[in-house]
Amino acid sequence: MLHFFIVIVGVYSATIGFALLINVSPRALNLGGVVAVAGYLVYLAYSTFVGGYVGGNVFGAFSIGIFGMMAARYKKMPVIVFNTPALVPLVPGGQAYQVMKYVAMNQPHMAFYYLTQVVMIAGSIAMGFLLSELFIQLFYYTRRQILRKLDHM
Repeated sequence: MLHFFIVIVGVYSATIGFALLINVSPRALNLGGVVAVAGYLVYLAYSTFVGGYVGGNVFGAFSIGIFGMMAARYKKMPVIVFNTPALVPLVPGGQAYQVMKYVAMNQPHMAFYYLTQVVMIAGSIAMGFLLSELFIQLFYYTRRQILRKLDHM
């Protein structure tokens, strides 16, 4: 349980730290950290109970996209202010480091192995954001159609 709490605090702190580095407005810092923690918890739950880092990253990025859009509407700020720092826990930095290490050590097979992981994780994050945007657009379109039908009754 203590390990879980430390992970949550670490994710929140890393997100806030990165948000400060890229000059995110102080109004968005706390909610941006909450969005990141929510996305990472979805990633962690998927990778723990279902398995696989690609699916975990898809669902983690999907939840960051959804929660980021909700936070942006709440704070009346651009979505990118919440999504960009919240991605920090999902970015495959460790694998990218391994690619560079094995390239420098002239071991192309291991470098290609880790490069494949980096590409798959980056693609899954992009797919999660694409699906979240599709879901939100579909939700608001359906809501508008229902409200129009209710107005005509």
